[in-house]
Amino acid sequence: MSTLKYLSGYSPDIQHQVQNLLDNGKLVDVLLRRHPNIHDVRTDKALYDYTQGIKNRFLRQSAPLSKVVFDDKISMSHHALGLHSYVSRVQGRKIKAKNEIRISSRLKRVPEPMLRMVVVHELAHLKEKDHNKAFYNLCTYMEPDYHQFEFDLRLLLTCIDANLFPYRAD
Repeated sequence: MSTLKYLSGYSPDIQHQVQNLLDNGKLVDVLLRRHPNIHDVRTDKALYDYTQGIKNRFLRQSAPLSKVVFDDKISMSHHALGLHSYVSRVQGRKIKAKNEIRISSRLKRVPEPMLRMVVVHELAHLKEKDHNKAFYNLCTYMEPDYHQFEFDLRLLLTCIDANLFPYRAD
């Protein structure tokens, strides 16, 4: 039985079902049936506009974003696919604060709901710093299917760990 490290928090029953799909070569088919196409957000500017659109819809009153970029340095070794940072600097007598979101470049070729889930997750950190109940309530407010898309992304990462790539580069 291969390691299902991205599903370690799920019940043994779910892990067993996923392992069976993996062993029988059907996990990729499940993902492709659920999410047949990848998004078309390819550049940092497009990612900024995409993220800003979600922010404007749900978090209009929150602090502005100064930067949203795809980042080649974010990998699973960080245990993250996105990072939110709040940088404050003293300039003269003023404190300048910046909110930055970095999204792993690995997410350039995934279905749009998976990208949206990570963007929503990072945007939620504008209001809630910790992964608590209020944080996840905010995530599901912005994306009602947040938990399903997170699970689907975990399935995709499991496929990639097994050297299966449902969304290959053209």
